[in-house]
Amino acid sequence: MTDKLAGKIALITGATSGIGLASAKAFAAQGATVFVTGRRQAELDAAVAAIGSAATGIQGDIAKAEDLERIYAQIKRQAGHLDILFANAGGGDMMPLDAITEEHFDRIFGINVRGTLFTVQKALPLLKDGSSIILTGSTTSVQGTANFSVYSASKAAVRNFARSWLLDLQPRNIRVNVISPGPVRTAGLGDLVPADQTQGLLDHLASLVPIKRLGEPEEIAKVAVFLGSDDSTFINGIELFVDGGIAQI
Repeated sequence: MTDKLAGKIALITGATSGIGLASAKAFAAQGATVFVTGRRQAELDAAVAAIGSAATGIQGDIAKAEDLERIYAQIKRQAGHLDILFANAGGGDMMPLDAITEEHFDRIFGINVRGTLFTVQKALPLLKDGSSIILTGSTTSVQGTANFSVYSASKAAVRNFARSWLLDLQPRNIRVNVISPGPVRTAGLGDLVPADQTQGLLDHLASLVPIKRLGEPEEIAKVAVFLGSDDSTFINGIELFVDGGIAQI
């Protein structure tokens, strides 16, 4: 199999589980040198062990400017530049409109919007001209979801970042694209509800997908490899739904 990312240096944030971890494994398998981040050292160490020798873990929280500075300082020392930035770290939880608090809003926008913004901004000195930036969106960016409005709005903001940033980065030929997954079998998806309701949630979400199943993290990872590779050099500013069709109906 051709190493689609041979010689490329990538950073994937939020890579200790789910889509981020699956993508880091796929990037490494395709020949990339991969830096991965996570907030918890033990989980980060386990992820690096699972990814293999091509991976380097850097503990950090993208919502904290000082952590981002430290992450990029280490990448500069060890690799000198980046070819791919997969700004994947993010998250959210459910809250009905009448219960939303300032803490809930600030936490989700702090990670998904502010964190994504400064993850990309602080990477710019390291990104080579012609690099690929990939942002993690969500089908919720274009759909209404009960009790999920803050998360959904944060992902709509991320989607618009790509449209605007491709213009800002036009002189450097840096592409910016968004992967928007539908319901994917990850721990984060199951954690949206109490443990005794998890299977019911997963079954319900699978029933909404036209192909009647949840996605797997590895299926999203394949798309991330494509957008990071030279196979996608004429793709810029898109929101690529990887969702079994749920956002199209």
